[in-house]
Amino acid sequence: MLIVDSQVHIWAANTPERPWPARHKPHRSEPFSSNDLLREMNAAGVDAAVIVPPSWEGERNDLGLEAARLNPHRFAVMGRLDTEAPSSLSALKNWRNQPGMLGLRFAFNTPHLLSMLTEGRLEWLWTAAEEAGIPVMVRVQHHALAYHIDALAERHPGLKLVMDHMAMPMELKDDAAFAEIDKLLTLRKRPNIAVKASGLPYYSTHPYPYKNIHAHFRRVYDAFGPQRIFWGTDLTKLSCTYRQTVTLFTEDIPWLAQEDKDWIMGRALCTWLDWKQPLAKTR
Repeated sequence: MLIVDSQVHIWAANTPERPWPARHKPHRSEPFSSNDLLREMNAAGVDAAVIVPPSWEGERNDLGLEAARLNPHRFAVMGRLDTEAPSSLSALKNWRNQPGMLGLRFAFNTPHLLSMLTEGRLEWLWTAAEEAGIPVMVRVQHHALAYHIDALAERHPGLKLVMDHMAMPMELKDDAAFAEIDKLLTLRKRPNIAVKASGLPYYSTHPYPYKNIHAHFRRVYDAFGPQRIFWGTDLTKLSCTYRQTVTLFTEDIPWLAQEDKDWIMGRALCTWLDWKQPLAKTR
């Protein structure tokens, strides 16, 4: 079975030579490099991973692209873009020509960032990404889905959108975190929308294998199907082991058939993003 993580972060230290913007703190106090990640992946049996450059480093993709250059069968990048930079529109024309770059990732998880989406200030971006065939991962919470994301997907049917972390609210746990999951399920009618089942242990206060969230995940599975659901971890944010994030899906959700696992654990993600190197392993 091909196992590909749909979201991991790597980062370097905050130094005068490579300063961070004044944003939030990193997941861990120490830097987490691509070599650190490779060791974790090898121990957990993870074949490949999509690097999502973290927001605390600013609008930069250099570490991820270097990791993908050195290990093209293990890493690729869903990159950050400064939408207010004058060069952003022209950069999109050759975005996927950067070795290792698969697409874009945006987080709209604060009122200021969400306003860019809700006020239509990024329509130029969605148009350009659709025209260039650039898939986009989006971090939003449930309240923004039913209208704004649904309307976006309808306006741009050729734009592939991925809902990060099943659009879960960051501050809630257990049943409360899934209270508005119906708003995600309404998007199942849009064939250009997929879902990252990433970081799920974070939303449970129960012990492994987090049985209290299995039924919630089942509803997402029934809505989107295995070919539009991508396993992932957001590894540096979790308190469980990397291996447990794998076995949660491969061993401890009894109703998942083997073919479902093949899709969810990596094949669906690589197909959606057109990441050919890991898929070559399955042929």
